[in-house]
Amino acid sequence: MTTVKQHPVLQGRAPQTFSNLLDSFFQDSVNNRRVQGFTPAVDLWETEKSYEVELALPGLKKENITVEFEEGVLTVSGERTFNKGNEGQKYHRVENLYGKFRRAFQLPEHVDAAAIEAQFENGVLHISVPKVEEKVVKHQISVK
Repeated sequence: MTTVKQHPVLQGRAPQTFSNLLDSFFQDSVNNRRVQGFTPAVDLWETEKSYEVELALPGLKKENITVEFEEGVLTVSGERTFNKGNEGQKYHRVENLYGKFRRAFQLPEHVDAAAIEAQFENGVLHISVPKVEEKVVKHQISVK
């Protein structure tokens, strides 16, 4: 007589250890979540004459990106849509994130908003925000 540790129908459904149970629980919850948007990666740096911003936006077209500057806040927003392709395609895994995004950056007061430039090339949006020379007003005060 053969001893069966687990019924063949149930084999593979129940984890062998508590650790496997936790792993499968968290893996399933991560895989089943609905992502409403994504947050693009950003690099920010400052030069002597400007503030520089780069956002990684692979798969987007420049028509789907909006760059605005209002009251000291630089805002980049847009949307990456999922193209389902042909009707005969059956996806087994989709790891890229799709949906709307919005990133906002508070900039110092002394920037030239009219001279902000944005370039989009090879999935990278580069924004250059020129600094404005601070007006240093030197005033001699006489002592009375």
